[in-house]
Amino acid sequence: MEKKLAFLGPHGTFSEEAALALTAGLQIQRLPYPSIIDVIVAVDKGEVDYGVVPIENTIEGTVNTALDWLIHEVDLPIMGELALPISQHLLVAKREEQLELSAIERILSHPHAIAQCHNFIREHLPQAVIEYTNSTAKAAQTVSEHPEEPWAAIGTRLNPEIYPLSFAWQEIQDYSNNYTRFLLIGKEPLDLPSSSKEKTTILVTLPEDFPGALYQVLAAFAWRKINLSKIESRPTKKGLGSYYFVIDIEQKMDDVLLPGAFAEIEALGCQVRQLGTYPFYMYKAT
Repeated sequence: MEKKLAFLGPHGTFSEEAALALTAGLQIQRLPYPSIIDVIVAVDKGEVDYGVVPIENTIEGTVNTALDWLIHEVDLPIMGELALPISQHLLVAKREEQLELSAIERILSHPHAIAQCHNFIREHLPQAVIEYTNSTAKAAQTVSEHPEEPWAAIGTRLNPEIYPLSFAWQEIQDYSNNYTRFLLIGKEPLDLPSSSKEKTTILVTLPEDFPGALYQVLAAFAWRKINLSKIESRPTKKGLGSYYFVIDIEQKMDDVLLPGAFAEIEALGCQVRQLGTYPFYMYKAT
């Protein structure tokens, strides 16, 4: 039976592009879902075998919805990660006369896409009202379906290939070095290509009333010369000032170093939950 994979839809999103890159060459059916939560729930309930969700952007930081659901709501291992370069474009519905920037009254897009283009919007579209959508592709679809309206969408380079749109302005993101990290999640192993870079992600809960506990946690990695690429706190939702710590480790799970570090951390009274050990890929255009 053909495997199924969910991504944030509709067609034409960066999530679909990441899903295509992560599963290139595999016989897998890729299905659009309306929100990040819907993607995660579909995998958890077995409607699909795998899911691809955005987790962090270099400009806007963590996608909190995705991270919090993976921490609090489900137990789905991370199976792979892709860093995808992101370029944003101002799109308008095709019409006989091109819509001038000064005539645009409304801009539709995902909150992260809007945030990545703040400088352009302030300079060129100060009159426009912002309307948030679940995805850049949904914004593009909506604008294309209302050509009579003076609306614009911030979306991907693929959107005009799917919907009747044209570019009003290309490459409008504030920073050129704009990447989004996407995670592949699922319950069953997937035959992914090898990668020169592997990662392991863990969730650490500190004991209460233990001064210096976080320092001790980090020391368990430091003296073993284990490199950490990221550490981030997220609320436990149990009380004000109570946090989990999500730690990205720049190596795959082994039989000695990481188990030893985890045992040392647990001996401090901390809880350690492994979120996944997986290959990391940097997107390369083909």
